[in-house]
This record gives sequence, C-alpha cells and structure tokens, in this order.
Amino acid sequence: MSYAADRELRAGRIRFPDISPRAYEHPADRGALVALRAIPGFDAVLKAVLGAIGERSVRLLYLATAVRVSARQYPELHTMIAECATTLDLYPVPELYVVQDPVPSAMAVGTDKPLVVTTTGMLQLVDRAGLRFVIGHEVGHVLSGHALYRTVLTQLVAISASISWLPLGAWGLRAIVLALHEWYRKAELSADRAGLLCIQDADLALRVHAAMAGALDPDDMDVAGFLDQAKEYQASGDVRDSVLKLLQISGQTHPMAALRAAELQQWAAGREYRAILAGDYPRRSEDREAPIGEDVRAAAASYQKAFSTSADPLVSLVGKLGGVLGSAGGAAANRLRDWWQAPGKPPDH
Repeated sequence: MSYAADRELRAGRIRFPDISPRAYEHPADRGALVALRAIPGFDAVLKAVLGAIGERSVRLLYLATAVRVSARQYPELHTMIAECATTLDLYPVPELYVVQDPVPSAMAVGTDKPLVVTTTGMLQLVDRAGLRFVIGHEVGHVLSGHALYRTVLTQLVAISASISWLPLGAWGLRAIVLALHEWYRKAELSADRAGLLCIQDADLALRVHAAMAGALDPDDMDVAGFLDQAKEYQASGDVRDSVLKLLQISGQTHPMAALRAAELQQWAAGREYRAILAGDYPRRSEDREAPIGEDVRAAAASYQKAFSTSADPLVSLVGKLGGVLGSAGGAAANRLRDWWQAPGKPPDH
C-alpha cells in the first residue's frame, strides 16, 4: 500500500473514546487471568519476579541495545503508534523500540510503563498497513495490561532452571508457567482484535497472518485456501492427532498462524465487531462496576462453544465429559444456593 493510500484510509478510521479492553478481549483471556490469579502462590511469584527485574532494568536494556522510535528516528513508526494509541484512547503513548533481529517479532513488555518492541525482521516482512496492525496489536496488549504478565512469563521461563530462591517448588512454578502460556495464547487473540480496530480492514489483518505463516507475497496467496488450512487442521485426524496437537502447542506463547487468522476473521464477521465500529462498546469508566463473575462465565461459555463445535475427536470427548460434570456441578450449585437461601440464612447477593 502506498503512503498516499494509507493516509487516505487513515483519515476515515473510527476512534473509540474511553473504550474498555473488555470490548475486544477474548473471553478466555479474561477468564484465564481470573483463574491464574487464583493459583496458590501466584501472587508471591509475581512479587518476587517483579522485584528481581524492575521497570528501570527493562527500559535501560532497550535504551542501550535498540533504536528508540521518535520524530527523528523512524518518524513514520512514531506517527503510527501515536495514531494507534489515539484510536484506542490510550495515554500516554508507549515508547516504541526497534531491535536488530531477522526474526519477525513484536512484543509489549514492562510493568508500570510498558513499552513496545519490534524487530527489523518484522519491518522487512510486512508493508505499512501490516505494520499498523502489528503496532495496534501491541497497543492492545498495553491497554489490556498484558505487558505485566508477559514480562513475568518471560522471566519465569528464563529462570525456571534455577528456582531455589523462589517460595515454590519446581512443580508449582511449572504449573504457573503452563497457566501463563495458556493465558497468553488467548491474550494474543485479544490483541489481534485490537490490531483490527486500529486498521479496520480484516483483509489487511489476514495478509499479516499469512506473511507470518510464510507468504512472501500475500497477493499471490489464495486467501480462502489459507483459511481452509485452519479448518482442515481442526477437523482432520483421530485421537492420536489430537494428542499430537496438544504436544505441538505445549510451551508455545502464540496460537498457530492459520488458526489465529481464522479466529480473527470470524470475529471480524460477527456482531461484536460491528457494534464496536458503531460506537456500542463497554467504556473504561465503567470497568469498576463490571462484575468479575461475568468474565468467568464468559470464559466458560467460550470453551463450551469451542468444545461443542469442534470436529476434533478428543475435544468432543472432553466437551461431553465437561457437559456431564457441568450438569452435576450445576445441580450441586443449585442445592447449595437453596440451602443458603433457606429460612434463617442471609439473602443471596
């Protein structure tokens, strides 16, 4: 896309004042964070890791080893991140750094004042519109508060070989790392939605996912065929393939390219995305009043839908077992509620 064409498209983009990250976050992202914080010892690990690294250490590292984007250095990227932050009503605008690395990558790191980092490989892989999606994706991470937990995950993985000073055993740390990986894969889906809100063109977002998967020239790619790969992956095989898929995703921080592309395209074609574009979205000023229980229920509904619609034999089996257990759990919950509301008990709140 030419610079003139990008400027023309930019002029028509919609801004989202006071938008809450709840508007675009994947329900399993929010639900996983709620579950993560409930893991025994997680708060202790969080405090220990943050105390060990600190905000200043992260920023000093990139000041010394990367190029800080500004009006004088990478001015177009400087304008781009400012516009993405404006679109999502995020202030202050996060600092953006470019590191020398041929591997296409970008991330949001830090705690109190997160910053965004992208590699030279990413700048070479995608065009201007693609970069806007990538940067909008990272701005979404910052707005959602993902950078804090991403930083913790990075540090925990790095130090998992020597954990004698942590207030947990090796298995306790491993459980937290696995839970963080599961959460972060869902957080990537949320950030993809934020990136889409910044470019407001699902086809351009698809081009980025295709490029990350190996399309040197997305114009020569069969878009429908790329999305068909996700359908085939999800539907084909027997239980053995299901186990292999679980092994493939273990330890991965990002969803597989074709699968996340299909996930975003599905969201782009749905009611939620259209409602946001029309100005109908949760406001940040209302976040304090949003009940946490809704996040848990939304996450459960998301997983239940995935189980019920999946053609994967192992996922279908787990879904059926979950339905049986869920019915039993629901009956038990109802009995507990009836006992709680019996005469002499306080009313339900």
